[in-house]
Amino acid sequence: MQIEARHYRTGRTLSLTIEHGVIRNVTDLPTTNAKAPWIAPAFCDIQINGCEGISFNSPKLTAENVGQVVGVCRRHGISQLCPTLVTGSFEALAHGLRTLRKVCEADAEIARAIPGIHVEGPYISSEDGPRGAHPRAHVRPPDWDEFQRLQDAAGGRIRMMTLAPEVAGALPFIEKLAAGGLIVAIGHTAASPECIQAAIHAGARISTHLGNGAHAVLPRHPNYIWEQLASDALWASFIADGHHLPASVLRCLLRVKTVARLILTCDASPFAGLPPGRYRDWDQDFEILPEGKIVLPGTAFLAGSWAFTDHCLATVLGLGEVSFADAIDMATARPRELLGLPRREIAAGQPAELILFDWQPGAPFRLHQALIES
Repeated sequence: MQIEARHYRTGRTLSLTIEHGVIRNVTDLPTTNAKAPWIAPAFCDIQINGCEGISFNSPKLTAENVGQVVGVCRRHGISQLCPTLVTGSFEALAHGLRTLRKVCEADAEIARAIPGIHVEGPYISSEDGPRGAHPRAHVRPPDWDEFQRLQDAAGGRIRMMTLAPEVAGALPFIEKLAAGGLIVAIGHTAASPECIQAAIHAGARISTHLGNGAHAVLPRHPNYIWEQLASDALWASFIADGHHLPASVLRCLLRVKTVARLILTCDASPFAGLPPGRYRDWDQDFEILPEGKIVLPGTAFLAGSWAFTDHCLATVLGLGEVSFADAIDMATARPRELLGLPRREIAAGQPAELILFDWQPGAPFRLHQALIES
């Protein structure tokens, strides 16, 4: 395969040769082709709960379901993802983790697409607001024996865990996770500022979807959002689907955390990509509104995103706060850095995990093609 495209950082027009899933040759062309699409590494998303009616939490999750989600994500330019399981019974979590393990063991291509699993909960706040759409019945305190059994079910593939540091036993639990090399995230929390700092000291490294999974009303100051936002020791993931955070909050996140400590995630729910209507999962009802917002029926509580990473990137670019190269890095280089993966370059010998897209100032981002060769 031969491709002509403009490098997303340098603007130089490149000619690429791709064979058998590898970039074989890259040549700088002497003149710029302003009509050529842009090219960048494909996305890596650390929080994908499923899509198109498939949930990684489902007690009926199959290997075929996993492959379907990976395939849909690829169409949206996501070459790697962390399947995310949320608060649920031990049996449901263990089933999802075992299924993911078996698929990765049997299929090298799927294994390359899944560098790790993200478990969000069940060790979170039980309060309305911070709990978000997670089912209260399955919220519980950290249990090291339970976690080890879950990690065994996953074959050691749990790479990231989101929990609330204020729940009983959470701080020593964070220390154990961090000592074992896991990425510990603060999320769905009602912690005091002092507890946030204690969690950072214990080994927490990132805030999960900062600004969401929170009370509707908070003290002006201090509060747990300000504390996480102000901490240079914490990275943050954020959802830019146009519903989870207003533009003013997105601007504050980008200015304070900077692109060096921010990860763009779509937090795609099991209902991502489905038409408007009522659905059921995680033992409760959900509604997709016509504008693409997923809520608990009759409430303002959001329940994951309907969009994918390409849509979220378009939202960030529309703000004009950062360069489009930096925006892309928040969905490509930053998550790979957090996960300890090598940075993807557009260079000979690199995997052919690329996106071609159209963009110019004042015009929307449009994914032209996902080139994720296997």
